[in-house]
Amino acid sequence: MRAVLSTTFRSLQVRNYRLFSTGQLVKLVGVWMMFTAQDWLVLNLSNNSPGALGIVTALQFLPVLLLTLWAGKLADRFDKRKLLISANAAFAVTAILFAILVASGVVVLWHVFLFASLLGVANAIETPVRQSFVSELVELPLLPNALALSAATFNTARIGGPALAGVALALLDTGPVFLIATALAVAPIFSYLAMRPQDLYRSMTRPSADDTRIADGLRYVWKRHDLLLPIALMAAVGMIGFNFPVTLAALAKINFHAGPSSFGLLTTALAVGALGGALAGSGRRSRPGVYVVLGAALAFAVFEVAVGFAPNFIVAMILLVPTGFFSIYLAQAANHRVQMGLHSAYRGRVMALYVLVFLGTTPIGASLAGWWGEHFGVPSSIWVAGVFCLVAAVAALVWQLRTSGDRLSLHGGSRPGLTLVRTTPDENEEIDEPEQQPAQAPVEPARTVAA
Repeated sequence: MRAVLSTTFRSLQVRNYRLFSTGQLVKLVGVWMMFTAQDWLVLNLSNNSPGALGIVTALQFLPVLLLTLWAGKLADRFDKRKLLISANAAFAVTAILFAILVASGVVVLWHVFLFASLLGVANAIETPVRQSFVSELVELPLLPNALALSAATFNTARIGGPALAGVALALLDTGPVFLIATALAVAPIFSYLAMRPQDLYRSMTRPSADDTRIADGLRYVWKRHDLLLPIALMAAVGMIGFNFPVTLAALAKINFHAGPSSFGLLTTALAVGALGGALAGSGRRSRPGVYVVLGAALAFAVFEVAVGFAPNFIVAMILLVPTGFFSIYLAQAANHRVQMGLHSAYRGRVMALYVLVFLGTTPIGASLAGWWGEHFGVPSSIWVAGVFCLVAAVAALVWQLRTSGDRLSLHGGSRPGLTLVRTTPDENEEIDEPEQQPAQAPVEPARTVAA
């Protein structure tokens, strides 16, 4: 058990990463409390309108669509740690003002729309910078584990946040829940300030504006099929398949008539599975293969279709656990495949593109999910999204097979099934990463990393 734990959580032995994870966990518990309370507030203010939920979610992610590529340029050019301190400070101030407005009892629907947009601006800057900053916290062999633990941190908060919000909503009402949630939002600021900059793994030279052009980052991805495929797949799945903030809230309250105490349980069930998916990838030491990404996409799509046909609250909760598992296993495998295969000089811009297609397309998908749920019912908006993701995964599989020359062989007998016949070597050798060094040579020689 000690060996398993030391393997699963080995990145936490690095002080800077430990501070990073702690700050993120505290903040994200508050963020998920806030989002759950916000969903409840929007449904109350809009007379249970799925369309209003879709608008709020769209406004939260619209800044990601507009600003993320620019944020990636900033991440490649400037000090990521200082950028994160500024972005988190802006988020905390905005969240506190929103909480005061809600607690005062004067909030109306357009106030929620406004603050959702403002919080989205802060997130649009913070997310791609944070994604690329993880590579500066640990040495390269630890990067898959660090990314997996970051996903586990996110989903631990996604389990605890909605559950705590449900209890707090039943006991304290919406205003106090917002105040508690926003009090937690300042944690990352102190975490980043407490880090040791000399222990960060980054180049001491700062590139110029000409060296960090957005167009160069886009051309870099376009020439790399091994990067383009997971990014394109996550664009489709992220836009249509990952609209659970809209669909689960509406499904719980409108279709299953959940009260405040059980309102967040569907999200919690999804997050329990997602936490398992994150931990399942924490032992990964090398770049995942393309078929790992494609297999996870197919499994996620099948389970999402099943959730859409769930007959009651309990069955939906049960099905959301494997759905959550494969959702994060897919997102994590795609993230690892991109991050472990690119040159560090392009990391900020490439991860900004990844965030753009994964989260920036949410305004489109959330609006469609809200509109569809309003006109055709919330369950159908879930299973239709699952069918779309299934088609996208199959199309990506066909694209990969045709590009690589690999093929699937169907065999019968006592054990019928499909076998993948590889005609090309594993694409793991396409890793494009120079030697990684800390900003200042640390005392212990164990931190030296080979390319």
